[in-house]
Amino acid sequence: MADIHIEEFYKDVARILLQMYHSFPRKSQVFVEDISGPDHPDEYGIHSARHQSCFAAMLWLSEEGFIRYQDTIRQEAIDQAVLTQETFLRLTCIADIESITAEHDDSPRPGGIPATNIELIRHALKSATSTHLATLMEHILFSQR
Repeated sequence: MADIHIEEFYKDVARILLQMYHSFPRKSQVFVEDISGPDHPDEYGIHSARHQSCFAAMLWLSEEGFIRYQDTIRQEAIDQAVLTQETFLRLTCIADIESITAEHDDSPRPGGIPATNIELIRHALKSATSTHLATLMEHILFSQR
């Protein structure tokens, strides 16, 4: 079992990629609160650790070459963000369902029809456990490099 902050990281990354996929190929703003939920900064304007972690996940995706963005809007959002070509191809390719869903009999497509990685992400965000989502995201992010 992964640490809670790692499972939250994978959930944030899944939501970020899904949101950016929906606007692809347009550049868009990605707001932290749309991904991790509302935040209430303290009296000094410092965001919660959860908010900061989600923002850091966005920056990490860029540093690792999964997304590009033009600028940040304070620690609230990334601006003019778009998926890289490699990430778009990863999300739209047919998933290796057997390795990802071996322990789960809940494929998003019935009858053995192959699903894409983005379909698996959508399905996992709706109905999978955080551990299953983490396994899926590890596979998508790291096994295809």
